Amino acid sequence: MELISLAQRGDLVEALTVAVAERGIADAAVVSVVGAVCSFTVSTMRADHPREAVFTSGRFAELSGNGEIVDGVPNIRVTCGLDGGQAVAGHLQAAEVGGLYAVHVYLLRL
Repeated sequence: MELISLAQRGDLVEALTVAVAERGIADAAVVSVVGAVCSFTVSTMRADHPREAVFTSGRFAELSGNGEIVDGVPNIRVTCGLDGGQAVAGHLQAAEVGGLYAVHVYLLRL
């Protein structure tokens, strides 16, 4: 199991892509993603047109999820907990980390 900590300001998906490349990880199971983000964008499929994405963005969220790395590309599904107990779930498109917010990604190489 490997831990990648993402705490420097920037996009989580981009930072994870760079981190796995630096470690020589091409394929991995993303066992757990946990932390908090300044902002996020997730996508889901439209029920009536599954090939069309619906994008949802928000700010200041607790984040948890899992996924995979295939050919060095992260594919992460998350649930973002919002102020007031609401949540948004979907495919993570982008998330801003940094400042008070950090994310830990636990990987198992394949």
